[in-house]
Amino acid sequence: MMDYAMILTVIGFLTVLVNLIVQVVKPLTYDKVPTEILATVLSEVLTLLAYFGYAEYASWTVTWYTVAAAVVVGLLVSYAAQFGYDKLKDALTSIQQTAQKGDN
Repeated sequence: MMDYAMILTVIGFLTVLVNLIVQVVKPLTYDKVPTEILATVLSEVLTLLAYFGYAEYASWTVTWYTVAAAVVVGLLVSYAAQFGYDKLKDALTSIQQTAQKGDN
C-alpha cells in the first residue's frame, strides 16, 4: 500500500492539474457549464484514471471500496482545486498583514 506522503503528493499534483485544465477550458465552456461542475467532473475523471492506471501498474485487484475511496479522493481534489487557492491566498495575506503590524 502507498504511504501517506505519496498520496498527498498525488492529490497535490491532481489539484494543480485540475486547476490548469480548468483555467484553459473555462473560457470555452463559461456560458455552457458552471466552473464548479467542470472542476468536479474533471477532478473525478482524472482521479479515477490515476487510480485505475496505478492499479494496473501495481497489479492490484480493483474492488468496490477502493473505487469508492478514489471517488472520495476525487471530491477532495475538487474541493482543493476550487477553494484551496483562495484560502491559501487569504492566509498569506493575513500573515503578511500581521507581520506588517509587528514591524510598526
